[in-house]
Amino acid sequence: MKKIAIYPGSFDPITNGHIDLIKRASKLFDEIIIGITQNSKKKAFLSIDDRVHAINTALKDIGNIKVLSFNTLLVDFAAKQNAQVILRGLRAVSDFEYEFQLSGMNKHLNPNIETLFMTPAEQYANISSSLVREILILGGDISVFVPASVETLLKQRL
Repeated sequence: MKKIAIYPGSFDPITNGHIDLIKRASKLFDEIIIGITQNSKKKAFLSIDDRVHAINTALKDIGNIKVLSFNTLLVDFAAKQNAQVILRGLRAVSDFEYEFQLSGMNKHLNPNIETLFMTPAEQYANISSSLVREILILGGDISVFVPASVETLLKQRL
């Protein structure tokens, strides 16, 4: 059986921190499905289509990824994709409480799907999509936080 992991998020935009986690996880699993969802608590900066394109472009050199969007419960999406694992990134202690709560709820909804927490490389620990958007909107340099193709797309959409 293929080892399939889902890496869910809004990826609005995908950052170098996300990419680092995906590259590292791609060595652990046969397939990584990057599941893009609209976060109902946030207004999207990029469309779903823009995000799919940005991720596919940024990760074109990784052969075992697939990028899909979904608008269902994460565990239902994971089960439909035959995934056994949900990948989640933990940047700081503050992330842990929320992620731990999500993990417990997902385990309750589908006990057959595990959650794997990964920490970013040190240089990416403070990057978040929302901070990247804020820096961009305020005219700052985001080139160290996102791939060049993503920076170009963000500036076009601004």
